[in-house]
Amino acid sequence: MEISQTQSNAATASAPVPALSAAASSISSDFEVFLQMLTAQMQYQDPLNPIDSTDYATQLATFSGVEQAVLTNDLLKSLTAEMSIGGLTDMASWVGKDARSAGPAYFAGEPLKLFPQSTSVADTSEIVVRDSAGVEVQRLPFAPGTKEVTWTGEMEGGEKLPDGLYVFQVVGKINGEVTSQSDVDTYGRIDEVRLEGGQTMLVLEGGAIIPSGSVTALRDGPT
Repeated sequence: MEISQTQSNAATASAPVPALSAAASSISSDFEVFLQMLTAQMQYQDPLNPIDSTDYATQLATFSGVEQAVLTNDLLKSLTAEMSIGGLTDMASWVGKDARSAGPAYFAGEPLKLFPQSTSVADTSEIVVRDSAGVEVQRLPFAPGTKEVTWTGEMEGGEKLPDGLYVFQVVGKINGEVTSQSDVDTYGRIDEVRLEGGQTMLVLEGGAIIPSGSVTALRDGPT
């Protein structure tokens, strides 16, 4: 179990500095070029029709505004990265716990507890089971309104499905016609917390990856 992209406090605090320094250096270099161009513009202007001093002030003000905008953007990026890493560190305690979500569940031969989410009115309901490739492998009838279902992974002939990730979905019907579909929650052990594209993701047992925001409950894993 590990937490990816974690850093020490010292490293976190100093990380934004090189980025801001590079931005400041680039702006400083651009400003020098701008001044050279402005000086040349003044030097080679028509003495009989000189450029209004107001135009020079406007150009300087415009460049100054761009300079401040660039520095502000870089500062915001640095702060965002710092906050993301801090949040990642705060979630260290999640590793090893069981997270409840509608994501894929890892089956390793042991029964899984399924928690069907509520659906609209239906006279019959069934849980559709699909493997990691999205292929339907089983349908489990259950009474509408049931809060918990135990799935053993066994087929009708008693043969168990192979170990792997499975996705569950509730299908409600009235007079044989599908009227609703909803997700099924399961618990999965958190093996890793990582940052991907600025978002905190959880790697569950079996390799399933879900956003941390999709977790609806958290509990201690088996000892």
